[in-house]
Formats: sequence, C-alpha cells, structure tokens
Amino acid sequence: MNGLEDHDDLCPWCHAPIALAIDLSAGAQTYVEDCHVCCAPIVVQVTLDPEYGVTLIREGD
Repeated sequence: MNGLEDHDDLCPWCHAPIALAIDLSAGAQTYVEDCHVCCAPIVVQVTLDPEYGVTLIREGD
C-alpha cells in the first residue's frame, strides 16, 4: 500500500465531522492531530493488518 487515503470520522471530543488524510506508505502508526473545530488533541492510531483501520481517541484517555 502507498499514498494517501481519505478518512472521514467524528472528533472524539466535540463529535464534529473531521476529514483526515492517512499516509498508508508510513505503515502502522500512532500520532496526535488537533481537531480543526475544537482544537483538542486527538490520538490517531492506524493499523494495516489485514486492511487499514483508523481509531480516534481523546489524548489522555
């Protein structure tokens, strides 16, 4: 897998719809991205086995 994959989800803090561009060429990853609506930090966990999956959790939970 390579390239960017668009992923639509909801912010775990404010529940606003957010769109993420997931870089599948980076493999499995965990990083923090701020919500573009409420600015709260979101931990983004990307898994690739067997297909890619994305989990969003509130930082600190």
